Amino acid sequence: MKRILAIAAVALLASGCATTPEDDGWADQRDPFEDVNRVVWDFNEELDDAVLRPTAKAYSKVPQPVRSGLLNAVENLDEVSSIVNNALQGKAVDAGVSFWRFAINSSVGILGLFDVATEIGINRREEGFGEVLAFYGVGDGPYLMLPAMGPTVPVDRGGDVVDGMYFPLDNLNGPTSVARWVIKGLEARIQVMDLEPMLEDSLDPYSFVKESYFQRWQDKVYDGNPPAPPEEEELDEDFYDQF
Repeated sequence: MKRILAIAAVALLASGCATTPEDDGWADQRDPFEDVNRVVWDFNEELDDAVLRPTAKAYSKVPQPVRSGLLNAVENLDEVSSIVNNALQGKAVDAGVSFWRFAINSSVGILGLFDVATEIGINRREEGFGEVLAFYGVGDGPYLMLPAMGPTVPVDRGGDVVDGMYFPLDNLNGPTSVARWVIKGLEARIQVMDLEPMLEDSLDPYSFVKESYFQRWQDKVYDGNPPAPPEEEELDEDFYDQF
């Protein structure tokens, strides 16, 4: 949660000087479909107000042990994809950690309902196929705001599709798959509630979310150590003499 707050804080500062579609001279090259994305953003806001936020608030009333158990079971299903994706990047140790997490939580943890692995110090090494593609140089692609799904880039969302083809996710039936996404989505929405005041205070909420997404995506791709942004070129003193 601390990481999410830190990312949001940085994004808030960035959004203070964010641009809008009318600022043609300062258009965000990452977001070539900004006009369409903003229309989808408005739709998602209405959907969130009408459905997602009220549902998440209701779900937050469920006893925490029940919620934690359901989320643990859902996240345990992702461990196999993390094994494969870590291995594809040559992260043998992380792949081994994901293997033991899956083995321990699926057995001692009763199909993942209890995160026994974390309790004994074996922490998650989550890795998606989108991060594998990024590791091998595949570009992000254009920023997209998807209806009901929110912000993404093709390499990230496409990686999720591949992850869903791994065992045991490929064997889940329709209702189970839907339940899995609903649980993850509701938990994510509950966490975002703490950030709503920052979003409301930002000059441009759309840009706030976009910058937050890219901060988080870079954090995932570089395992929490993204490269420092290039230093801005200092303006010549003669530039200031004009004022």
